Amino acid sequence: MVTRIASVNVNGIRAAFRKGMGDWLVNRKPDIVAIQEVRAERVDIDALVDAKWHVVNDEATAKGRAGVAIMSRTEPTDVRTAFGATDFDSAGRWIEADFRVGGKTVTVVSCYVHSGEVDTPKQVEKYKFLDAFEARLRDLGQNGALVLVMGDLNVAHRTFDIKNWKGNTKKAGFLPAERAYFDRIVGAENDPAYNAGAGLGWVDLGRRFAGEVPGPYTWWSQRGQAFDTDTGWRIDYHLATAALAATAQNYVIDKADAWDTRWSDHAPVVIDYDI
Repeated sequence: MVTRIASVNVNGIRAAFRKGMGDWLVNRKPDIVAIQEVRAERVDIDALVDAKWHVVNDEATAKGRAGVAIMSRTEPTDVRTAFGATDFDSAGRWIEADFRVGGKTVTVVSCYVHSGEVDTPKQVEKYKFLDAFEARLRDLGQNGALVLVMGDLNVAHRTFDIKNWKGNTKKAGFLPAERAYFDRIVGAENDPAYNAGAGLGWVDLGRRFAGEVPGPYTWWSQRGQAFDTDTGWRIDYHLATAALAATAQNYVIDKADAWDTRWSDHAPVVIDYDI
């Protein structure tokens, strides 16, 4: 059974729908969509989304900030938002949903990692979240489970994942300590088993499909000509367990044709899974 699953940081779901997200949903026909940076309350989401969709969400503690959701054509069998230790606020940044697909249970996660800021409390919170992220992936990835963690993870793992990597080595999103988390999850780039069993055994499907080439990117700054010159970052991921990765096909980044036709500063990442 082929299931189309997408992930996108919408940069505010109300603005995204005003600019064309609804048309994208109709034309792209995803079965499940993980959404980040919703920045709206549930009543706002329900007013935008067609009633045929099942929606689960987790709002941020501060109104108008963060927020994650999962839209699906079929209703999930279970939903969880508990994440990490109680000494930091993870609300609006992590939601898990279980689905029955082809007679099997598939767990889908929508995750929005902090952007961070070097030498500030924001970076401290980011590392707390990444600690919990790594620990949860360790648990989720056991026993041949079918699990997909998607979202704006706000870390470019390798030099291939950022156009101007030399100018960003000391900036949040490309710090060695941040990238080391991904080394432990999918393996370091010089590991012979990188993306094929190294680390915790998860698979970065974007890199598996693209190969050893720069990009393709998923986010472009609103400043200057970043979009037009493709000066981007690949920070939106589908991280799959090995069992689920084996079913993946047709990886696509839905980059807009032009700057003024975008409905978010991120592009949706779409993969078909033959489960």
